Amino acid sequence: MRAPAVRFSIWAVLAVVLIAALLSAGAVWFVWRQGWTLYSGDAESHLNIARRIVDSRTPGYGQIGTGWLPLLHLLILPFVSNDFLWRTGLAGAIPAASCFVAGVTFLFAAARRVLNSTGAGVAAAGLYALNPNALYLQSTPMNEPIFFAALAALLYFTIRFRETQSLGYVAAAGIVTMLGSLARYEAWFLIPFVTAYFLLAARRRRWWVAFLFGAIASFGPALWVLFNWWVFSNALEFYSGPASAKAIQRGLPYPGKENWQLALTYFGWAVRACAGAPLFFIGAAGLLAALWKRAIWPVLLLLLPGVFYVWSMHSSASTPIHLPNLPPHSYYNTRYGITLLPLLAFCSAAMVALFQSGKRRKWLGAAAVLVILGAASFPWIRDPRPEAWITWKEAQTNSVVRRQWTLEATQFLAPRYHPGDGIITSFGDYTAIFRAAGIPLRDTLTGDNGPQWEAATLRPDLFLWEQWALVEGGDPVQTAVNRARRHGPNFELVRQVRVKYAPVIEIYERHTAPSNLLQPHDENPIP
Repeated sequence: MRAPAVRFSIWAVLAVVLIAALLSAGAVWFVWRQGWTLYSGDAESHLNIARRIVDSRTPGYGQIGTGWLPLLHLLILPFVSNDFLWRTGLAGAIPAASCFVAGVTFLFAAARRVLNSTGAGVAAAGLYALNPNALYLQSTPMNEPIFFAALAALLYFTIRFRETQSLGYVAAAGIVTMLGSLARYEAWFLIPFVTAYFLLAARRRRWWVAFLFGAIASFGPALWVLFNWWVFSNALEFYSGPASAKAIQRGLPYPGKENWQLALTYFGWAVRACAGAPLFFIGAAGLLAALWKRAIWPVLLLLLPGVFYVWSMHSSASTPIHLPNLPPHSYYNTRYGITLLPLLAFCSAAMVALFQSGKRRKWLGAAAVLVILGAASFPWIRDPRPEAWITWKEAQTNSVVRRQWTLEATQFLAPRYHPGDGIITSFGDYTAIFRAAGIPLRDTLTGDNGPQWEAATLRPDLFLWEQWALVEGGDPVQTAVNRARRHGPNFELVRQVRVKYAPVIEIYERHTAPSNLLQPHDENPIP
Protein backbone atom coordinates (compact mmCIF):
# COMPACT_ATOMS: atom_id res chain seq x y z
CA MET A 1 0.00 0.00 0.00
CA ARG A 2 1.34 3.40 -0.88
CA ALA A 3 0.43 6.76 0.56
CA PRO A 4 -2.35 8.57 -1.27
CA ALA A 5 -1.29 10.97 -3.99
CA VAL A 6 -4.17 13.36 -3.42
CA ARG A 7 -5.91 14.97 -0.52
CA PHE A 8 -9.36 13.48 -0.18
CA SER A 9 -12.38 15.70 0.40
CA ILE A 10 -14.54 15.34 3.50
CA TRP A 11 -17.59 16.18 1.41
CA ALA A 12 -17.48 12.81 -0.29
CA VAL A 13 -17.56 11.13 3.13
CA LEU A 14 -20.55 13.21 4.20
CA ALA A 15 -22.33 12.34 0.96
CA VAL A 16 -21.74 8.63 1.61
CA VAL A 17 -23.07 8.99 5.16
CA LEU A 18 -26.21 10.72 3.89
CA ILE A 19 -26.90 8.22 1.11
CA ALA A 20 -26.21 5.23 3.35
CA ALA A 21 -28.49 6.67 6.04
CA LEU A 22 -31.30 7.17 3.52
CA LEU A 23 -30.91 3.62 2.21
CA SER A 24 -30.80 2.25 5.74
CA ALA A 25 -33.84 4.19 6.94
CA GLY A 26 -35.81 3.23 3.84
CA ALA A 27 -35.01 -0.45 4.36
CA VAL A 28 -35.92 -0.31 8.07
CA TRP A 29 -39.24 1.34 7.23
CA PHE A 30 -40.02 -1.13 4.44
CA VAL A 31 -39.16 -4.20 6.53
CA TRP A 32 -41.21 -2.89 9.46
CA ARG A 33 -44.22 -2.07 7.30
CA GLN A 34 -44.13 -5.59 5.85
CA GLY A 35 -44.01 -7.08 9.35
CA TRP A 36 -40.64 -8.76 8.77
CA THR A 37 -38.55 -7.13 11.52
CA LEU A 38 -38.80 -10.06 13.93
CA TYR A 39 -39.15 -12.96 11.52
CA SER A 40 -35.82 -14.34 12.73
CA GLY A 41 -35.99 -16.18 16.03
CA ASP A 42 -32.54 -14.83 16.86
CA ALA A 43 -33.74 -11.27 16.26
CA GLU A 44 -36.71 -11.84 18.57
CA SER A 45 -34.42 -13.24 21.27
CA HIS A 46 -31.91 -10.38 21.03
CA LEU A 47 -34.72 -7.86 21.43
CA ASN A 48 -36.28 -9.60 24.42
CA ILE A 49 -32.97 -10.21 26.18
CA ALA A 50 -32.38 -6.46 26.05
CA ARG A 51 -35.92 -5.83 27.33
CA ARG A 52 -35.58 -8.15 30.31
CA ILE A 53 -32.48 -6.26 31.48
CA VAL A 54 -34.80 -3.35 32.35
CA ASP A 55 -38.17 -5.16 32.55
CA SER A 56 -38.00 -8.31 34.68
CA ARG A 57 -38.77 -9.65 38.15
CA THR A 58 -35.03 -9.45 38.67
CA PRO A 59 -33.72 -6.75 36.29
CA GLY A 60 -30.03 -5.98 35.94
CA TYR A 61 -26.82 -7.12 34.31
CA GLY A 62 -27.48 -10.76 35.22
CA GLN A 63 -30.22 -10.83 32.57
CA ILE A 64 -27.70 -10.29 29.74
CA GLY A 65 -27.36 -14.07 29.58
CA THR A 66 -24.58 -16.00 27.89
CA GLY A 67 -23.87 -17.68 24.57
CA TRP A 68 -24.71 -14.53 22.63
CA LEU A 69 -22.27 -11.70 23.15
CA PRO A 70 -23.73 -8.64 24.91
CA LEU A 71 -23.00 -5.55 22.80
CA LEU A 72 -26.18 -5.64 20.70
CA HIS A 73 -28.30 -6.03 23.82
CA LEU A 74 -26.57 -3.05 25.42
CA LEU A 75 -27.04 -0.92 22.29
CA ILE A 76 -30.76 -1.75 22.30
CA LEU A 77 -31.20 -0.64 25.92
CA PRO A 78 -31.81 3.09 25.25
CA PHE A 79 -34.76 2.21 23.01
CA VAL A 80 -36.30 -0.97 24.35
CA SER A 81 -37.97 0.61 27.39
CA ASN A 82 -40.33 2.30 24.96
CA ASP A 83 -43.26 -0.10 24.53
CA PHE A 84 -43.90 0.88 20.91
CA LEU A 85 -40.27 0.36 19.91
CA TRP A 86 -40.17 -2.94 21.80
CA ARG A 87 -43.40 -4.34 20.43
CA THR A 88 -42.53 -3.40 16.83
CA GLY A 89 -38.90 -4.53 17.06
CA LEU A 90 -37.66 -1.09 16.00
CA ALA A 91 -35.75 -0.82 19.27
CA GLY A 92 -33.37 -3.44 17.87
CA ALA A 93 -33.37 -2.18 14.29
CA ILE A 94 -32.17 1.32 15.22
CA PRO A 95 -28.70 0.34 16.55
CA ALA A 96 -28.22 -2.26 13.79
CA ALA A 97 -29.04 0.31 11.11
CA SER A 98 -26.73 2.89 12.70
CA CYS A 99 -23.87 0.39 12.60
CA PHE A 100 -24.66 -0.37 8.95
CA VAL A 101 -24.25 3.31 8.05
CA ALA A 102 -20.99 3.49 9.99
CA GLY A 103 -19.68 0.35 8.28
CA VAL A 104 -20.51 1.57 4.77
CA THR A 105 -18.80 4.88 5.52
CA PHE A 106 -15.63 3.27 6.86
CA LEU A 107 -15.53 0.84 3.93
CA PHE A 108 -15.73 3.78 1.53
CA ALA A 109 -12.99 5.68 3.35
CA ALA A 110 -10.70 2.64 3.55
CA ALA A 111 -11.14 1.59 -0.09
CA ARG A 112 -10.69 5.16 -1.31
CA ARG A 113 -7.43 5.53 0.57
CA VAL A 114 -5.96 2.12 -0.24
CA LEU A 115 -6.90 2.23 -3.90
CA ASN A 116 -6.21 5.96 -4.20
CA SER A 117 -9.55 6.50 -5.91
CA THR A 118 -12.80 8.08 -4.81
CA GLY A 119 -14.55 6.18 -7.60
CA ALA A 120 -13.27 2.89 -6.20
CA GLY A 121 -14.43 3.91 -2.73
CA VAL A 122 -17.89 4.65 -4.07
CA ALA A 123 -17.95 1.25 -5.79
CA ALA A 124 -17.00 -0.59 -2.60
CA ALA A 125 -19.57 1.27 -0.51
CA GLY A 126 -22.27 0.89 -3.14
CA LEU A 127 -21.73 -2.82 -3.60
CA TYR A 128 -22.25 -3.41 0.11
CA ALA A 129 -24.98 -0.85 0.73
CA LEU A 130 -27.19 -2.01 -2.16
CA ASN A 131 -27.07 -5.68 -1.22
CA PRO A 132 -30.61 -6.70 -0.13
CA ASN A 133 -29.33 -9.33 2.30
CA ALA A 134 -27.22 -6.72 4.08
CA LEU A 135 -30.13 -4.27 4.01
CA TYR A 136 -32.48 -6.85 5.51
CA LEU A 137 -30.11 -7.83 8.32
CA GLN A 138 -29.49 -4.19 9.24
CA SER A 139 -33.26 -3.70 9.52
CA THR A 140 -33.51 -6.31 12.28
CA PRO A 141 -31.96 -6.82 15.75
CA MET A 142 -28.96 -8.82 14.53
CA ASN A 143 -25.23 -8.76 15.30
CA GLU A 144 -23.87 -8.86 11.74
CA PRO A 145 -24.14 -5.08 11.08
CA ILE A 146 -22.21 -4.39 14.30
CA PHE A 147 -19.37 -6.69 13.30
CA PHE A 148 -19.32 -5.19 9.79
CA ALA A 149 -18.93 -1.70 11.24
CA ALA A 150 -16.11 -2.86 13.51
CA LEU A 151 -14.34 -4.68 10.67
CA ALA A 152 -14.56 -1.75 8.24
CA ALA A 153 -13.40 0.67 10.93
CA LEU A 154 -10.52 -1.64 11.84
CA LEU A 155 -9.45 -1.75 8.19
CA TYR A 156 -9.46 2.03 8.00
CA PHE A 157 -7.52 2.58 11.23
CA THR A 158 -4.85 0.01 10.39
CA ILE A 159 -4.35 1.66 7.00
CA ARG A 160 -4.07 5.10 8.58
CA PHE A 161 -1.54 3.81 11.09
CA ARG A 162 0.72 2.53 8.33
CA GLU A 163 0.60 5.96 6.70
CA THR A 164 1.01 8.08 9.83
CA GLN A 165 2.52 5.81 12.52
CA SER A 166 0.19 7.55 14.98
CA LEU A 167 -0.57 5.76 18.23
CA GLY A 168 -4.03 7.30 18.09
CA TYR A 169 -4.91 4.99 15.21
CA VAL A 170 -3.53 2.01 17.14
CA ALA A 171 -5.81 2.85 20.06
CA ALA A 172 -8.76 3.41 17.71
CA ALA A 173 -8.13 0.05 16.05
CA GLY A 174 -8.01 -1.61 19.45
CA ILE A 175 -11.28 0.00 20.55
CA VAL A 176 -13.27 -1.03 17.45
CA THR A 177 -11.86 -4.56 17.68
CA MET A 178 -12.83 -4.73 21.34
CA LEU A 179 -16.36 -3.62 20.43
CA GLY A 180 -16.49 -6.15 17.60
CA SER A 181 -15.38 -8.87 20.02
CA LEU A 182 -18.43 -8.11 22.14
CA ALA A 183 -20.68 -8.63 19.14
CA ARG A 184 -19.29 -11.61 17.18
CA TYR A 185 -16.79 -14.31 18.10
CA GLU A 186 -14.98 -14.02 14.77
CA ALA A 187 -13.60 -10.72 16.07
CA TRP A 188 -11.71 -12.74 18.69
CA PHE A 189 -10.08 -14.62 15.83
CA LEU A 190 -8.83 -11.35 14.32
CA ILE A 191 -6.89 -10.15 17.36
CA PRO A 192 -3.62 -12.14 16.96
CA PHE A 193 -3.46 -11.41 13.22
CA VAL A 194 -3.97 -7.68 13.65
CA THR A 195 -1.44 -7.66 16.49
CA ALA A 196 1.08 -9.23 14.12
CA TYR A 197 0.21 -6.59 11.51
CA PHE A 198 1.04 -3.77 13.92
CA LEU A 199 4.27 -5.52 14.87
CA LEU A 200 5.32 -5.56 11.22
CA ALA A 201 3.87 -2.19 10.15
CA ALA A 202 5.39 -0.14 12.98
CA ARG A 203 8.64 1.55 12.04
CA ARG A 204 9.61 2.19 15.66
CA ARG A 205 8.53 0.94 19.09
CA ARG A 206 7.19 -2.20 17.41
CA TRP A 207 6.56 -4.21 20.55
CA TRP A 208 4.91 -1.29 22.33
CA VAL A 209 2.59 -0.67 19.38
CA ALA A 210 1.61 -4.35 19.15
CA PHE A 211 1.11 -4.56 22.92
CA LEU A 212 -1.07 -1.43 22.96
CA PHE A 213 -3.40 -2.81 20.31
CA GLY A 214 -3.49 -6.32 21.78
CA ALA A 215 -4.22 -5.08 25.30
CA ILE A 216 -7.11 -2.86 24.22
CA ALA A 217 -8.59 -5.38 21.77
CA SER A 218 -8.33 -8.29 24.23
CA PHE A 219 -10.23 -6.40 26.89
CA GLY A 220 -13.52 -7.43 25.21
CA PRO A 221 -12.94 -11.21 25.40
CA ALA A 222 -11.45 -10.85 28.88
CA LEU A 223 -14.50 -8.92 30.05
CA TRP A 224 -16.86 -11.58 28.68
CA VAL A 225 -14.92 -14.41 30.33
CA LEU A 226 -14.93 -12.50 33.63
CA PHE A 227 -18.68 -11.84 33.33
CA ASN A 228 -19.40 -15.53 32.76
CA TRP A 229 -17.27 -16.48 35.75
CA TRP A 230 -18.94 -13.88 37.97
CA VAL A 231 -22.55 -14.63 37.02
CA PHE A 232 -22.43 -18.36 36.21
CA SER A 233 -19.36 -19.50 38.17
CA ASN A 234 -17.99 -20.86 34.89
CA ALA A 235 -15.63 -18.67 32.88
CA LEU A 236 -16.44 -20.69 29.73
CA GLU A 237 -20.22 -20.82 30.21
CA PHE A 238 -20.65 -19.08 26.84
CA TYR A 239 -18.69 -21.88 25.16
CA SER A 240 -19.76 -25.04 26.96
CA GLY A 241 -22.82 -24.10 29.01
CA PRO A 242 -26.38 -25.33 28.33
CA ALA A 243 -27.21 -22.23 26.27
CA SER A 244 -24.05 -22.40 24.14
CA ALA A 245 -24.01 -23.24 20.44
CA LYS A 246 -21.82 -26.23 21.27
CA ALA A 247 -24.46 -27.64 23.61
CA ILE A 248 -27.27 -27.03 21.13
CA GLN A 249 -25.38 -28.85 18.36
CA ARG A 250 -23.96 -31.62 20.56
CA GLY A 251 -24.31 -34.96 18.81
CA LEU A 252 -26.00 -33.51 15.73
CA PRO A 253 -24.14 -34.24 12.48
CA TYR A 254 -23.99 -31.57 9.80
CA PRO A 255 -22.15 -31.06 6.49
CA GLY A 256 -18.62 -29.80 6.94
CA LYS A 257 -17.95 -31.25 10.36
CA GLU A 258 -14.43 -32.72 10.21
CA ASN A 259 -14.50 -32.37 6.42
CA TRP A 260 -12.58 -29.40 5.01
CA GLN A 261 -13.92 -29.81 1.48
CA LEU A 262 -17.55 -29.80 2.57
CA ALA A 263 -16.98 -26.94 5.01
CA LEU A 264 -15.48 -24.82 2.23
CA THR A 265 -18.21 -25.84 -0.22
CA TYR A 266 -21.10 -24.97 2.07
CA PHE A 267 -19.56 -21.71 3.18
CA GLY A 268 -18.73 -20.77 -0.42
CA TRP A 269 -22.32 -21.35 -1.51
CA ALA A 270 -23.54 -19.27 1.43
CA VAL A 271 -21.26 -16.42 0.33
CA ARG A 272 -22.55 -16.68 -3.23
CA ALA A 273 -26.18 -16.73 -2.07
CA CYS A 274 -25.69 -13.65 0.13
CA ALA A 275 -23.64 -11.66 -2.38
CA GLY A 276 -25.38 -12.72 -5.57
CA ALA A 277 -23.62 -14.63 -8.34
CA PRO A 278 -22.40 -11.54 -10.32
CA LEU A 279 -20.68 -9.96 -7.32
CA PHE A 280 -19.32 -13.34 -6.24
CA PHE A 281 -17.50 -13.85 -9.55
CA ILE A 282 -16.56 -10.20 -10.15
CA GLY A 283 -15.13 -10.03 -6.64
CA ALA A 284 -13.19 -13.25 -7.18
CA ALA A 285 -11.70 -11.81 -10.39
CA GLY A 286 -11.08 -8.52 -8.62
CA LEU A 287 -8.82 -10.28 -6.14
CA LEU A 288 -6.10 -10.16 -8.79
CA ALA A 289 -6.69 -6.44 -9.25
CA ALA A 290 -6.43 -5.89 -5.49
CA LEU A 291 -3.14 -7.76 -5.35
CA TRP A 292 -1.92 -5.79 -8.39
CA LYS A 293 -2.67 -2.63 -6.40
CA ARG A 294 -0.65 -4.13 -3.52
CA ALA A 295 -3.65 -4.15 -1.21
CA ILE A 296 -2.40 -7.29 0.52
CA TRP A 297 -3.37 -6.34 4.06
CA PRO A 298 -6.97 -5.31 3.22
CA VAL A 299 -7.50 -8.57 1.35
CA LEU A 300 -6.07 -10.61 4.22
CA LEU A 301 -8.03 -8.79 6.93
CA LEU A 302 -11.35 -9.00 5.06
CA LEU A 303 -10.72 -12.69 4.29
CA LEU A 304 -10.05 -13.70 7.90
CA PRO A 305 -13.70 -13.83 9.05
CA GLY A 306 -14.40 -16.30 6.26
CA VAL A 307 -11.43 -18.40 7.35
CA PHE A 308 -12.87 -18.40 10.86
CA TYR A 309 -16.20 -19.77 9.68
CA VAL A 310 -14.69 -22.53 7.55
CA TRP A 311 -12.44 -23.55 10.44
CA SER A 312 -15.37 -23.36 12.87
CA MET A 313 -17.59 -25.51 10.64
CA HIS A 314 -14.86 -28.11 10.42
CA SER A 315 -13.56 -28.17 13.96
CA SER A 316 -15.86 -26.64 16.55
CA ALA A 317 -18.98 -28.81 16.09
CA SER A 318 -21.17 -25.73 16.60
CA THR A 319 -21.41 -23.83 13.31
CA PRO A 320 -23.59 -25.63 10.78
CA ILE A 321 -24.78 -24.00 7.55
CA HIS A 322 -27.73 -25.44 5.64
CA LEU A 323 -28.63 -24.27 2.14
CA PRO A 324 -31.64 -25.05 -0.05
CA ASN A 325 -29.50 -26.28 -2.96
CA LEU A 326 -27.40 -28.66 -0.85
CA PRO A 327 -28.36 -31.52 1.49
CA PRO A 328 -30.35 -31.39 3.74
CA HIS A 329 -31.96 -28.73 1.51
CA SER A 330 -33.04 -26.36 4.25
CA TYR A 331 -32.19 -22.92 5.62
CA TYR A 332 -29.94 -22.45 8.63
CA ASN A 333 -27.25 -19.84 9.31
CA THR A 334 -27.18 -18.78 5.65
CA ARG A 335 -26.41 -15.24 6.83
CA TYR A 336 -22.87 -16.32 7.72
CA GLY A 337 -22.08 -15.87 4.03
CA ILE A 338 -22.51 -12.10 4.44
CA THR A 339 -19.14 -12.14 6.24
CA LEU A 340 -17.21 -12.01 2.94
CA LEU A 341 -19.39 -9.34 1.33
CA PRO A 342 -16.92 -6.57 2.37
CA LEU A 343 -14.08 -8.53 0.71
CA LEU A 344 -16.01 -9.02 -2.52
CA ALA A 345 -17.00 -5.34 -2.54
CA PHE A 346 -13.40 -4.24 -1.96
CA CYS A 347 -11.93 -6.53 -4.63
CA SER A 348 -14.57 -5.43 -7.15
CA ALA A 349 -13.68 -1.83 -6.34
CA ALA A 350 -10.04 -2.66 -7.07
CA MET A 351 -11.07 -3.41 -10.64
CA VAL A 352 -12.57 0.07 -10.84
CA ALA A 353 -9.32 1.53 -9.51
CA LEU A 354 -7.50 0.16 -12.57
CA PHE A 355 -9.12 3.06 -14.46
CA GLN A 356 -7.66 5.62 -12.06
CA SER A 357 -4.59 6.63 -14.09
CA GLY A 358 -3.66 7.51 -17.65
CA LYS A 359 -6.10 7.69 -20.51
CA ARG A 360 -8.38 5.25 -18.76
CA ARG A 361 -9.23 7.84 -16.10
CA LYS A 362 -12.06 9.25 -18.19
CA TRP A 363 -13.79 5.89 -17.87
CA LEU A 364 -13.45 5.76 -14.06
CA GLY A 365 -16.95 6.97 -13.28
CA ALA A 366 -18.51 4.72 -15.90
CA ALA A 367 -16.57 1.74 -14.54
CA ALA A 368 -17.81 2.42 -11.00
CA VAL A 369 -21.42 2.71 -12.15
CA LEU A 370 -21.12 -0.39 -14.32
CA VAL A 371 -19.69 -2.50 -11.52
CA ILE A 372 -22.32 -1.32 -9.03
CA LEU A 373 -25.20 -1.90 -11.43
CA GLY A 374 -23.89 -5.20 -12.72
CA ALA A 375 -22.77 -6.75 -9.45
CA ALA A 376 -25.07 -5.19 -6.86
CA SER A 377 -28.26 -4.35 -8.68
CA PHE A 378 -28.76 -6.61 -11.69
CA PRO A 379 -29.48 -9.92 -9.91
CA TRP A 380 -31.96 -8.29 -7.55
CA ILE A 381 -33.63 -6.19 -10.28
CA ARG A 382 -33.97 -9.29 -12.42
CA ASP A 383 -35.66 -11.10 -9.52
CA PRO A 384 -36.99 -8.47 -7.07
CA ARG A 385 -38.99 -10.95 -4.97
CA PRO A 386 -37.90 -11.15 -1.33
CA GLU A 387 -37.66 -14.92 -1.83
CA ALA A 388 -34.43 -14.17 -3.71
CA TRP A 389 -32.91 -12.64 -0.57
CA ILE A 390 -31.65 -15.70 1.23
CA THR A 391 -31.36 -14.06 4.67
CA TRP A 392 -35.01 -13.00 4.45
CA LYS A 393 -36.06 -16.37 3.05
CA GLU A 394 -34.39 -18.23 5.91
CA ALA A 395 -36.09 -16.02 8.50
CA GLN A 396 -39.45 -16.33 6.75
CA THR A 397 -39.28 -20.11 6.26
CA ASN A 398 -38.08 -20.97 9.74
CA SER A 399 -40.61 -18.69 11.46
CA VAL A 400 -43.85 -19.87 9.84
CA VAL A 401 -44.75 -22.23 12.69
CA ARG A 402 -43.51 -19.90 15.43
CA ARG A 403 -45.46 -16.95 14.06
CA GLN A 404 -48.62 -19.05 13.86
CA TRP A 405 -48.59 -20.25 17.45
CA THR A 406 -47.49 -16.82 18.66
CA LEU A 407 -50.53 -15.30 16.95
CA GLU A 408 -52.98 -17.88 18.32
CA ALA A 409 -51.65 -17.69 21.87
CA THR A 410 -51.62 -13.89 21.75
CA GLN A 411 -55.20 -13.72 20.50
CA PHE A 412 -56.34 -15.90 23.38
CA LEU A 413 -54.27 -14.35 26.16
CA ALA A 414 -54.34 -10.62 25.35
CA PRO A 415 -58.07 -9.96 26.01
CA ARG A 416 -58.10 -12.13 29.15
CA TYR A 417 -54.93 -11.03 30.88
CA HIS A 418 -55.17 -8.27 33.50
CA PRO A 419 -52.12 -6.21 34.52
CA GLY A 420 -50.37 -7.82 37.45
CA ASP A 421 -51.95 -11.26 37.02
CA GLY A 422 -48.56 -12.88 36.55
CA ILE A 423 -47.51 -15.74 34.27
CA ILE A 424 -45.14 -18.59 35.01
CA THR A 425 -43.43 -19.68 31.81
CA SER A 426 -40.07 -20.28 30.12
CA PHE A 427 -38.01 -17.47 28.62
CA GLY A 428 -37.33 -18.04 24.93
CA ASP A 429 -39.59 -18.17 21.90
CA TYR A 430 -42.64 -17.81 24.13
CA THR A 431 -41.57 -14.29 25.05
CA ALA A 432 -42.83 -13.17 21.64
CA ILE A 433 -46.36 -13.87 22.90
CA PHE A 434 -45.97 -11.41 25.77
CA ARG A 435 -44.36 -8.80 23.52
CA ALA A 436 -47.17 -9.10 21.00
CA ALA A 437 -49.82 -9.01 23.73
CA GLY A 438 -48.23 -6.02 25.43
CA ILE A 439 -47.63 -7.90 28.68
CA PRO A 440 -44.60 -6.54 30.59
CA LEU A 441 -41.86 -9.10 31.17
CA ARG A 442 -41.87 -8.20 34.88
CA ASP A 443 -45.23 -9.96 34.98
CA THR A 444 -43.58 -13.22 33.90
CA LEU A 445 -41.79 -15.65 36.19
CA THR A 446 -39.04 -17.60 34.40
CA GLY A 447 -35.91 -19.59 35.15
CA ASP A 448 -33.87 -16.39 34.90
CA ASN A 449 -35.45 -15.03 38.08
CA GLY A 450 -33.36 -17.12 40.45
CA PRO A 451 -34.76 -17.86 43.93
CA GLN A 452 -38.29 -16.73 43.01
CA TRP A 453 -38.38 -19.34 40.24
CA GLU A 454 -36.85 -22.06 42.40
CA ALA A 455 -39.35 -21.45 45.19
CA ALA A 456 -42.36 -21.41 42.87
CA THR A 457 -41.39 -24.59 41.04
CA LEU A 458 -40.26 -26.57 44.08
CA ARG A 459 -43.06 -25.51 46.44
CA PRO A 460 -45.93 -24.21 44.32
CA ASP A 461 -48.30 -24.81 47.23
CA LEU A 462 -46.50 -22.02 49.08
CA PHE A 463 -44.97 -19.71 46.51
CA LEU A 464 -46.77 -20.03 43.17
CA TRP A 465 -48.99 -16.95 43.02
CA GLU A 466 -49.16 -16.42 39.26
CA GLN A 467 -52.64 -16.38 37.72
CA TRP A 468 -51.50 -17.96 34.44
CA ALA A 469 -49.09 -20.62 33.27
CA LEU A 470 -47.87 -21.03 29.69
CA VAL A 471 -46.08 -24.30 29.13
CA GLU A 472 -44.76 -26.73 26.56
CA GLY A 473 -45.40 -30.34 27.47
CA GLY A 474 -42.58 -31.79 29.53
CA ASP A 475 -40.82 -28.52 30.36
CA PRO A 476 -40.09 -27.44 33.97
CA VAL A 477 -43.17 -25.22 34.04
CA GLN A 478 -45.37 -28.22 33.17
CA THR A 479 -43.80 -30.10 36.08
CA ALA A 480 -44.51 -27.19 38.44
CA VAL A 481 -48.10 -26.93 37.27
CA ASN A 482 -48.65 -30.67 37.75
CA ARG A 483 -47.19 -30.47 41.25
CA ALA A 484 -49.40 -27.49 42.03
CA ARG A 485 -52.51 -29.31 40.82
CA ARG A 486 -51.77 -32.11 43.30
CA HIS A 487 -51.05 -29.94 46.30
CA GLY A 488 -52.54 -26.55 45.39
CA PRO A 489 -53.03 -24.06 43.92
CA ASN A 490 -55.27 -25.57 41.28
CA PHE A 491 -54.53 -24.67 37.65
CA GLU A 492 -57.10 -25.49 35.00
CA LEU A 493 -56.16 -26.06 31.36
CA VAL A 494 -58.01 -23.39 29.39
CA ARG A 495 -56.39 -23.51 25.95
CA GLN A 496 -54.19 -25.73 23.84
CA VAL A 497 -52.41 -24.23 20.85
CA ARG A 498 -51.77 -26.88 18.24
CA VAL A 499 -49.75 -26.03 15.15
CA LYS A 500 -48.42 -28.65 12.77
CA TYR A 501 -44.71 -29.44 13.25
CA ALA A 502 -44.64 -27.66 16.63
CA PRO A 503 -44.96 -28.83 20.22
CA VAL A 504 -48.34 -28.24 21.81
CA ILE A 505 -48.52 -25.08 23.90
CA GLU A 506 -50.84 -25.20 26.90
CA ILE A 507 -52.26 -22.23 28.77
CA TYR A 508 -53.47 -22.75 32.34
CA GLU A 509 -55.40 -20.41 34.61
CA ARG A 510 -55.28 -20.59 38.39
CA HIS A 511 -58.60 -21.03 40.17
CA THR A 512 -57.51 -21.29 43.80
CA ALA A 513 -54.91 -19.64 45.99
CA PRO A 514 -51.89 -21.59 47.27
CA SER A 515 -53.19 -24.38 49.51
CA ASN A 516 -51.60 -23.19 52.73
CA LEU A 517 -53.65 -20.01 52.59
CA LEU A 518 -56.84 -22.07 52.60
CA GLN A 519 -56.01 -23.78 55.91
CA PRO A 520 -57.41 -22.23 59.12
CA HIS A 521 -54.77 -20.63 61.28
CA ASP A 522 -54.33 -21.80 64.88
CA GLU A 523 -55.26 -18.88 67.09
CA ASN A 524 -53.00 -20.20 69.88
CA PRO A 525 -49.88 -21.45 68.18
CA ILE A 526 -47.33 -23.31 70.23
CA PRO A 527 -44.53 -20.87 71.15
